Amino acid sequence: MTIGTTADRRVRARRLMPVLVLLLALPACAGRPTGVLLPVAAGVTAPGTSQVEMLVVTNRKSAGAPGELFSGERGAAVSYTDLAVSIPPDATRAAGTVQWPKALPGNPATDFVALRADPLARKDVPAWTGRALKQSRKRQVLVFVHGFNNRFEDAVFRFAQIVHDSGAEVVPVLFTWPSRGSVLAYGYDRESTNFSRNGLETLLRDLAKDPKVGEITVLAHSMGNWLALESLRQMAIRDGRVAAKIRNVMLAAPDVDMDLARAAFHDMGKDRPRLTLMVSGDDRALAVSRLVWGDSVRLGAIDPNQEPYRSELERENIGILNLTGVQSGDSLNHGKFASSEVVALLGKRLADGQPISDSRVGLGDKLVQTAAGAASTVATGAALAVAAPVAILDPQTRETYGQHLSNVGHGVTDTVGSTVDLAGAPMRAVTGTPE
Repeated sequence: MTIGTTADRRVRARRLMPVLVLLLALPACAGRPTGVLLPVAAGVTAPGTSQVEMLVVTNRKSAGAPGELFSGERGAAVSYTDLAVSIPPDATRAAGTVQWPKALPGNPATDFVALRADPLARKDVPAWTGRALKQSRKRQVLVFVHGFNNRFEDAVFRFAQIVHDSGAEVVPVLFTWPSRGSVLAYGYDRESTNFSRNGLETLLRDLAKDPKVGEITVLAHSMGNWLALESLRQMAIRDGRVAAKIRNVMLAAPDVDMDLARAAFHDMGKDRPRLTLMVSGDDRALAVSRLVWGDSVRLGAIDPNQEPYRSELERENIGILNLTGVQSGDSLNHGKFASSEVVALLGKRLADGQPISDSRVGLGDKLVQTAAGAASTVATGAALAVAAPVAILDPQTRETYGQHLSNVGHGVTDTVGSTVDLAGAPMRAVTGTPE
């Protein structure tokens, strides 16, 4: 990319200013309050609410603020938390959704709220799982690894929703890695998954060694699939195989390069867990990721009915759940694994011990092509480029957009040759503004 002269950079800087002003001036009231994990006062309940108790394991850095618990930065050690979430009555909420508090403290009758958030030592985890497993006939643990662009509280509430709405008889364990919770931090999040491999492998190894645990299922989403696959691959290389108690691994919308996925499947060996791949042809987040990574094929965006993928998946004995035709409330069609229809399916199949398989075939949404066309004009730093238009629609992105730009460079005018083009190209594509 040609940066141009100082005069050119100043002109582009002036063009960028209205865009930045628009993004940063949009109402902040659409965002969520911070500190939502501050437990409500003891005894504050509502009729018909449900409770999900989970073990939360993270290598995030402590936030140092009540109700936030952990930030998006990388911590020096792995932390454990005994956490309980209250979910509003089913009659007042739609399955597959999370009701965020509009103000603090949240109202258990209408909002997801924390009931308990107590630190645990690693040595006390077996006692926690022992108590939790007493209520599970199958002694089954479900480990959830979230994806890109998730704050700590996002992962907690979403996992609580999945567990509750699935109706699966499992003990929930959340592994949440350092994500900054912004679509602008794609590169940071990607490196954080590599940073987290040992932490997740240690958790899975500890659970597998616990004699009270009968079976482990791993559910990973988006970028979290890279972390899950790498951790399982490491375990297989160290021990000669993946722990036998890890029976099923569900790969939901995996943001993983196809060639790297093949290598991970191979390195896990013949005694690997049962793999179920959840794909979606209209996942625009994966379409953008493909451009960021040099047009490489993403595992979650393949058409499992087309060759060479059909034969390869059959040969590798990988189950398929095609979600292309499922309606989702997520504007990027990247959260379908948590929608009500899919959660109900996952819960039944998981509880029955059946593999997840679906032969439905759908066509990709034309918006995939639109997103790809908008981003393909950007030569470098595509993650920031494609994030700019998302910031118009996503309150969470607006909160971090200015901060991220400041991280790219200490002065806009000094780095405007790259920053302006990255932010401006997709904005013009969305608004129709000429070059």
